[in-house]
Amino acid sequence: MSFPQSRLRRLRRTPTLRRMVRETVCRVDDLIYPLFVVPGTGRRREISSMPGIFQLSPELLVEEAGRAREAGVGAVLLFGVADDKDDRGNPACAEYGIVQQGLRALKKTFPELAVITDVCLCAYTSHGHCGILRGNEVDNDETCRQLAAMALSHARAGADMVAPSDMMDGRVAAIRRALDEGGFPMTALMSYAVKFASAYYGPFREAADSAPRSGDRRGYQMDPANRRETFREAAFDAEEGADILMVKPALAYLDILRDLRERCDLPLAAYNVSGEYAMVKAASARGWLDEEQVVMENLLAMKRAGADLIITYHALDAARWLKKGEY
Repeated sequence: MSFPQSRLRRLRRTPTLRRMVRETVCRVDDLIYPLFVVPGTGRRREISSMPGIFQLSPELLVEEAGRAREAGVGAVLLFGVADDKDDRGNPACAEYGIVQQGLRALKKTFPELAVITDVCLCAYTSHGHCGILRGNEVDNDETCRQLAAMALSHARAGADMVAPSDMMDGRVAAIRRALDEGGFPMTALMSYAVKFASAYYGPFREAADSAPRSGDRRGYQMDPANRRETFREAAFDAEEGADILMVKPALAYLDILRDLRERCDLPLAAYNVSGEYAMVKAASARGWLDEEQVVMENLLAMKRAGADLIITYHALDAARWLKKGEY
C-alpha cells in the first residue's frame, strides 16, 4: 500500500508506541564497566583526558564497583596500572600483583560480580610494548607464554573471565591451554579478536600508563584499512577456544561488527573506547552536544550493528538513563 493508506508515522506518534515497535534495545545487563586499579591505599586520581574516570587503589576500587552494582551493572573489566615494570612484564604475573590484589578485593566483597581481566603486558613493561622485545620486534611466541602465565595468575586470584588484548598470533590457544591444564577449565575467555591500531586509544594510554616508549603498535595491531583480514582474525580466535569475540574500537568500525555478526555465532562485544568517551565528554562540557542523547545513540548503534555486550566508560550513566525507560 502507498500513501495515504500507509503512514509510517502512525507508530512514531507517542513514546509508548515507539517502544512497542522498537527493533533494537540496549539493556543494563549488556554493559561492562572498565576500571583501573593502582597499588597503595587512598589513591584516587582522575584521568585528565577522561573526566569521571579514575585510577583507584584496591579499597576505592571496591567502592566504585559497589556503585556499579547499585546501578545494576553486573560486570567490570579490570586494568592494572603498575608502579613496578621490567623488560618482560613480570609484575603482571605476580601472585600479589596489582590486578591480583584488586581481583581478590572485588570477589571478597562482591562474589556475584563478573570480573573480567585485561591480559596484556603493555602496562607492565618498561618499554611499553604489548609483548617481550627481541631487538626492535615483539617476540610473538615468547609473549604468548608470558600472557598464558598472566592469565593463569588472574584465574587463581578469582577472575571469571580473561581478555587478551595484545594481538599476538596464537595467544588464545596458549591461554586456553594454560587455564585448562592449570585447573581452570571454566574460566571464560573474551578475545580482543579484532583490535585495530587506532588513534582513539590516546586517553587510555594516560589511564594505564602504557604508551610505548619508542615505535608504535602497527606491527601487531590491525591496519584500519583492512576488512577481510578481520574474518581470519576472528575465525582463528574462535577455533582456538575464545568464548566471546571483541571489536575495538567501536564507532569507527561498526561495519566490521556487522560483518562479524553475520558470519559468527559467538557472542560479540564492542569496546566503546577512551577516545570515543573523551570526545563526547569534551563536546558536552562545552554545551555542543546533549551527552545523554549522544551516548545512548552511540550505544544503540553498537547494538544495532550486532554487539551483544558493550564495554563502555559511560556504563554508570547509561545504566541510570536506561532506568528511565526511554531507550
